[in-house]
Amino acid sequence: MTVLVVSGTGTGVGKTVVTAGLAALAVAGGRRVAVLKPAQTGVGPGEPGDLDDVRRLVGQTDRLTLRELVRYPDPLAPLTAAARCGRPPLDPAEAADAAAKLAVDHDLVLVEGAGGLLVRFTEAGTLADVAAALDAPVLVVTAAGLGTLNHTELTVEALRTRGLRCAGLVIGSWPTSPDLAAECNLDDLPEVTGAALLGRMPADAGRLEPDEFLATARGLLRADAGVPS
Repeated sequence: MTVLVVSGTGTGVGKTVVTAGLAALAVAGGRRVAVLKPAQTGVGPGEPGDLDDVRRLVGQTDRLTLRELVRYPDPLAPLTAAARCGRPPLDPAEAADAAAKLAVDHDLVLVEGAGGLLVRFTEAGTLADVAAALDAPVLVVTAAGLGTLNHTELTVEALRTRGLRCAGLVIGSWPTSPDLAAECNLDDLPEVTGAALLGRMPADAGRLEPDEFLATARGLLRADAGVPS
């Protein structure tokens, strides 16, 4: 697997932490990794974005390449955010082309979406179109608690309807004290979606130092969660 698209079932589910975990595991295995963020929203010029979090969590290394294509200041869907600041929207074909070029000299390219799978980049283009253009599998990052079964099943169904491969599921923010719904969802998520649950990252993982973060990723992400062997 050269390119893996990382999508959420919505915003705030832990996509960036999971992306960083996959990158950290691959880098620790001696692989050259690129993380592509096609559209960053809610961040102004010069402000740290998701890729800065990836860099901080993985640590300084020459085996990690980070690339952001566009950023819009309003915390909205990319298409809406682009319109509000008078900038052109990002064509999914441009994102796919950037990922393909990165794949030439990297062992793994992680493409992190913005929000959910069908959030609009253009009037008719979404992250699903990026995955389709790349023929890349999609890892679905989901929430732990009540309501996640519906959101996750809809996302996986949307992938299958479009002929896209689901690489599996990862819970992006596992609570320190999980409630009954979260505990039951460990069994119910793979049952209702037919996709493997490949791991869960703790809610505080984004605050860890690189060594601790790598150890956490090793303990909580299965080896087949998108990292080539």
